[in-house]
Order: sequence, then structure tokens, then C-alpha cells
Amino acid sequence: MSETVQIPSLKHDGTIPAYVTRPAGPPKAAIVVIPEIFGVNPGIRQKADKWAAAGYLAVAPDIFWRFAPGVELNPDVEAELNEAFGYFQQYDAADGVYDIESAIKWIRHDAGIAKVGCTGYCLGGRLAYMAAARTDVDASVGYYGVMIDTMLDEAHHIAKPLMLHIPTADHLVAPAAQAAIHAALDDHPRVTLHDYAGLDHGFAAEMGDRRDEAGAQLADARTEAFLKEHLA
Repeated sequence: MSETVQIPSLKHDGTIPAYVTRPAGPPKAAIVVIPEIFGVNPGIRQKADKWAAAGYLAVAPDIFWRFAPGVELNPDVEAELNEAFGYFQQYDAADGVYDIESAIKWIRHDAGIAKVGCTGYCLGGRLAYMAAARTDVDASVGYYGVMIDTMLDEAHHIAKPLMLHIPTADHLVAPAAQAAIHAALDDHPRVTLHDYAGLDHGFAAEMGDRRDEAGAQLADARTEAFLKEHLA
């Protein structure tokens, strides 16, 4: 069962629309599904629905709600891709962390689920890293997160498990940035890094031209096992 709910912002600047989908039985735990720069589009809703089918409450917040509420974009359409990059330029990632924290609080207090994890993609992957460093989320997973290399000074704040999926041919995360992430996080006791040789940004998208089937299935299997372990 799915619905759109309004989650009060901890910044007290409005309410965050979120796509919420529920499992058939009592939830094992909850997953915050953090979108790419394309909004809560069909691919993100499908990811949330998969988590619900696996027994989790899934919550996908609209991270662009302050200036482009309800936007849904297709990365395979050039005009929509460019529109998404425009939103990325005006987006404040610090607001995104407040929104994730708001979702976590709503899940724990209103939905009554204590254990909360998150998965994020692209910009959402960066936010998953930031959530691991700045919130009390129980476990986080980031796919092809952008600009993480600029925030490695926050790594010492990571107190709960974090997994990052890194495609080595990511055209948005340069080899030097990937090397910096490995140098800073390879020995971190709470961080797990997985490289995907030759794969590009967006390889785990649910649909469209970017998806690599074998890579997506491998990364998603690792994510499911990781969250199952740490949200038990």
C-alpha cells in the first residue's frame, strides 16, 4: 500500500511530501529512499516498492520540495537532464540532511518503527554519507554519491555502519575523487566500500539507459544484506 504523506520539517519551514509504501505485514524496519536529482520519479518509487515487498516501510522524501515540489524527471531525456542539473545547482545539501532527519523522526515517532536505514543515489548518495555523519540513522548506503570527496573531514563523525558503491568509470566522480574516498575511508571501522570496475554513474537505476543489470543486481544484493544485518 502506498500513499503520499506530509512530514513536518525540523527546520519549521513547511512539510516535506514523501512517497510512503508499506509491507503487507508488520515492518522489519524502515528505509528512507533518497532520490537522485530527478525527484521521486517512477524509478525511485519502484525502489521504495521493492523495499516494501521485502518487508520494510519505505519513505522517499521529495528533496526538491522547497523550490520544485513534485518534480519528476527522466534522465534519458536531455532537456529533463539539464533541468535536473539546474535544480542541483540551487540545492542546499544541508537542507537535505534536515529533511532526512525529519523523516527519521517521523518514522520513529509517528510510524512507531525504531530501526531506520537509508539508501541514496547520486545526490542522494552524498546525502546518505552526510546522514551517516550528521544524524542517528542506524545504517546508510550511498550509490555513486557526488562530492563526497569534499566532505571527508566529517568521516570521524560516522558512528553507525555506512556502505558506499563506487563505479570506477563514474563520469561525475573523477578518479582522483574516488582515490581520496578510498584513502580516507578504507580503514574506517564502520565504512564498507565496493568498487564496480568499468561501470558509470547511475548503473543501479531501476530503469532506463543507464542501468547495468549485473552491476545493479550485485550492488542491490549487497545493500539488502547490509541493511538486513544492521537493522535487525
